[in-house]
Amino acid sequence: MKYRESEEMYLETILLLQERQKEIRSIDIANELNYTRASVSRAVNLLKEKGYITIEKSIISFTDKGKTLAIEIYERHEIITKVLEKLGVPTKEAEDNACRIEHVITPELLSYFKDFLEK
Repeated sequence: MKYRESEEMYLETILLLQERQKEIRSIDIANELNYTRASVSRAVNLLKEKGYITIEKSIISFTDKGKTLAIEIYERHEIITKVLEKLGVPTKEAEDNACRIEHVITPELLSYFKDFLEK
C-alpha cells in the first residue's frame, strides 16, 4: 500500500472511531484495522510529525489540519460509494471498491460524481 493511501486510511479510521468513542488510542486503531500495534504506532507517529494529529497521554486527537483532511477523505468515500450503489453495485462491494478508488480519484472526476448524485 502506498504511504498516501495508508495515511488517508488511518485518518479516516480515526474519524470513524471518534464517532463511536470519546478517546482514541493506537490500540483502538490496531483493533479496528486488524493491524499490529507496531504498524499502527509507526503510522501514528508519522501522522503526528505531519501535523495531522496530537498525542497526549496516549490519547489521539486531530489538529484542525488533520480533521479537515479526514473529513475530505470520508466525504470522497461516501460520494464514490453512493455513485456505485446508484449504478447497481451491492452496498458491500460499493464500499470496498470506494476504499480503493478514493485514494486515486482526481478532483475533476469527483466533481462529475457529485454532479451525477445531484441529478
